[in-house]
Amino acid sequence: MRIHKKQILSDSELVKGCLKGDRKCQSLFYQKFARKMYGVCVRYCNDVESVEDVLQEGFIKVFNKMKSFRFEGSLEGWVRRIIVNNAIDSIKITPVIVKYEDVDESEFEIENENVIDELAAEEVLNLINELPHGCRLVFNMYVIEGYNHNEISEMLEISVGTSKSQLSRAKKLLQEKLLLLESSTLEMYANE
Repeated sequence: MRIHKKQILSDSELVKGCLKGDRKCQSLFYQKFARKMYGVCVRYCNDVESVEDVLQEGFIKVFNKMKSFRFEGSLEGWVRRIIVNNAIDSIKITPVIVKYEDVDESEFEIENENVIDELAAEEVLNLINELPHGCRLVFNMYVIEGYNHNEISEMLEISVGTSKSQLSRAKKLLQEKLLLLESSTLEMYANE
């Protein structure tokens, strides 16, 4: 398959080219998805080196599993699922979740959930990245990736109660950070 500089390939053409071992298609495939998948990895890893390792290992898995892509649904969603699973697998190597027995979720009640509506997405992502790693992991899996507590429990090899308590703790910590941010912003405007 001959690729010209300005030629844009469909997802189907990219996958077929990659399966044939076409290096240009592989490069284009990587370029198309790397930035978004880097953002996914950032949510699961603590440092730049880990992000880059998880991303690289994830793309190796993507290319190795490409034969299993059935052209049903979104190619980006398929790639994302592999990258997320790879990030979770890398976390399993070093346990980061404090395992709780069933905890009363009222301990982590959220007082004002509307505070988050007033923040920019980047500010929210920064606050999420400041969460303890276990809380951040469960929060990302539940809120952003859409896994339920049973799936999280199975994937991370923790109890459903631990998953729920980590999510509740994450929400409580986010609320505290948001309220602190809100009060410092109000104070800044008052001093102007």
